[in-house]
This record gives sequence, structure tokens and C-alpha cells, in this order.
Amino acid sequence: MNPPPKGSKKLLNAWAFYDWANSVYSLVIASTIFPIFYAALTIVKNEEGEVIHDTVQLLGFNFNNDSLISYVTALAFMVVAVISPFLSGIADYVGNKKKFLKFFCYMGALSCIGLYWFSIENLWFGLTCYFLALVGFWASLVFYNSYLPDIAFPEQQDKVSAKGFSMGYIGSVILLILCLMMVLNYEWFGFEDEGMPTRLSFVLTGVWWIGFSQITYYYLPKGNKKEKLTRDVLFNGFREIKMIWRSFENNPQLKKYLRAFFVYSMAVQTVMLIATYFGIEEVNWSGQDATTGLIVSILLIQLVAVAGATITSRLSSKMGNIQTLILVNVFWIGICVYAYFVKTPMQFYIAAGLVGLVMGGIQTLSRSTYSKMLPEGTLDTTSYFSFYDVSEKIGIVIGMSLYGMVTQIFGSIRFSVLFLTAFFLIGVFLLLKVPRTGKLAKKEAA
Repeated sequence: MNPPPKGSKKLLNAWAFYDWANSVYSLVIASTIFPIFYAALTIVKNEEGEVIHDTVQLLGFNFNNDSLISYVTALAFMVVAVISPFLSGIADYVGNKKKFLKFFCYMGALSCIGLYWFSIENLWFGLTCYFLALVGFWASLVFYNSYLPDIAFPEQQDKVSAKGFSMGYIGSVILLILCLMMVLNYEWFGFEDEGMPTRLSFVLTGVWWIGFSQITYYYLPKGNKKEKLTRDVLFNGFREIKMIWRSFENNPQLKKYLRAFFVYSMAVQTVMLIATYFGIEEVNWSGQDATTGLIVSILLIQLVAVAGATITSRLSSKMGNIQTLILVNVFWIGICVYAYFVKTPMQFYIAAGLVGLVMGGIQTLSRSTYSKMLPEGTLDTTSYFSFYDVSEKIGIVIGMSLYGMVTQIFGSIRFSVLFLTAFFLIGVFLLLKVPRTGKLAKKEAA
């Protein structure tokens, strides 16, 4: 069939529905069910809830379980950072980007299903599935995001983008609640093995992702064909990033801000990725169900993040973007120091609420601050944000790698979280050096 016309409600809804389809990966695999499952396989605790064994063997080496998963995560984000410029070039110049979107979607979803067979005996296979699921999720977003100007007019883009985010949140929470019901009440569903519902959660995630994405594929156009896939097209993304890097010499404000963002973003993204692992290993859940507590904590973070983003936005309108970012970074330092002393479930819930309060705020404010610093009259904003996204992912690689090394050396996540305060401190120092000029100065003055 011919796709609906650009800007039509049917087309906009179909595009936003991919968020409903793929966001289950972020919540079920990246944040909740998989981290709990991985910890259950790799950690041995005594009756008091204290960890007595948390090492796994791979390639003849012994790894701390958290260090190993952090290294795999860092490697996956490194791959995403390297291939993203290739993919953005393809998305901009080749007319079959729906096929690329499908490829990475199916690769990620099938890898989620493959986690059903994750075990200590099949460690290589399980980690490979985890790796490919992460790459598939983030790589598919390159093509998904590139469709936005193709399906929506400029005045529609903010609204439909927000709608996609909302649909993703609702869809992922629905599936998480279903998975949680199976995990906690496996007898109701006729399961004799209490681990089976967890494995089926991975299958449901993949099936949900593939199944609901068909609505998107049915209505999306193939893409606006411009050129054949040549060497020049393939490396176009890298040329654009190189061009943006050179342009920073004429924009010291943006250059200094990006230095600060790169540093503190390492810590923010790392905390978000390790939050569940911290709760599993460092909190004594004796007398309480750890699975329920951890999932409640993740949902708490997401709910509070919405309010946190609103509060941060209002603060920035009164204090200015840079001053608000400095304040938020100081708040993050306090959270990391507090987390070092967290031992009980209630203390962990408080920490989760505090993280949610500044998690959404620092992400949205960082991006909007970057947008305000772009040169006046900039038309090629896609290239600037491609550079921003690649920088963020490289920061994740460095942050997760350092976290893994510190955890491996000290054998505890507590020291790794405390170590992250250094990045927030450096971030504050670098933010203080960002000049308030241009649109940012107007906002600060207001």
C-alpha cells in the first residue's frame, strides 16, 4: 500500500508506535528483569543476605560479575558509537532505511529472545545475546529518529516526539507489570520452575518488540531515496562530525560546555546503568522480596523523573541553564556520597527517589542547553546532535569501563559509586568556566 501523506494522523501514530514496541527493551532488559536474573546466576549470598561469592570465569580469567557485565556494556556502546556515523550517513542518503530499521530491530529482539538460554554454562552465548540486543536497540533508533522530518512537519515534530516517549513509557510499564506478576506468582501460571517466568520475560520482550513494530512498518515509507550507497555516502557521517569538531574553534562557549557535559555525563549514564546491580548486591533485602523491591525502585525512578524534569525546567528559567546544571551536579555528588552508606531497602528507595529527581532533569536540560549554544542560523542541526550523541556514548564507554575496573579492584560497587563523585566535581569546575554569551546569556539575564 501507499504510505499515508506526510503529517497525517495515521502516519504520525504509526511512527510513535515504535516507541511502544521497543521501549520494553530499556525497562525489562536494561533496567530490571535481566539485571536481577544475571545477579541471581552469578551471586551467592549467605542467610544474612551478605554476598559471599560474585565471580565468574570467562576465557580462563576470573571476573567480578559486575565488572564483566560493565565491560560487555562498554564494548556494545563503543560499537554503537563507531557505527552511528555510518548509519546516520546511510539514513540521510539512501532510500531503503526501513530495511535497516527492521534489521536492527529484529537483531535486537531476537537477541532478547536468545537470553532465554542464558546460563553460567552458556555464558558466552548469553553475553553475546545481551551485547547484540543493546546494539540492535540503539542502532535502530538512528533510523527511527531520522524518519521524524520525513513523516512530520516542523510544527508537528515536538508533539509527536513527546507522544512517542509517552507511548513507550506506558507500553514498557504494562509489559513489566505482566512479567512481575509471572515472576512473583509463578504457581498461578502453572510453572513449577520459579526461574521459567524470568526467562519467558525475555521472550515476551522480543515478541512484543517485533510484533508491535509491524504497525510502524506497515505505514512508514521506505525512505526518501537520494543517492546510491557509495563510499562517499558511507563516510558522510564521519565527515560531518569532523566538520562540527572544527567548528568548535569558533565557538568557545560550546566547546567548553561540551567538555563539562562529556565529563559529568559519564557519571550520570553509569549510575543509571548500574542502579539495579547496586540494589541487588549492596542492599540487605532479608525479610523482603528483592525482585519486587528492585522493580518498585525502577518504577519510582521513572515516575519521579517526570516531576524532576519539570522542576529542573522551572529552575533553569529562573536561575539560568548553567547555574541550574551546576546545582544539579552538586546534588548528584550528594547522592553518590549517600549511596555509599545505603544498606537497607528504605535507604535504597530514598536513593532511587533522589536519582529520579535529577535524572530526567539533567538529561533534558543538558540537551536544551546544547541546542541554545548552536550558532545562529544553523540549519544542519542533525550533524550537531549526531556529534552530541556520539560524545554521550563514548562517555558511557569510559564511565562503564572505569566503573568495572574499580569494582574489580575493590570488589564492591560502593567504592565505584563513590569514585563517580570525581566526575561530577570536575563537571562543576568545567561548567563554571563556560561563558554566558549569545542566546544563553539572554536566558541567564531573564
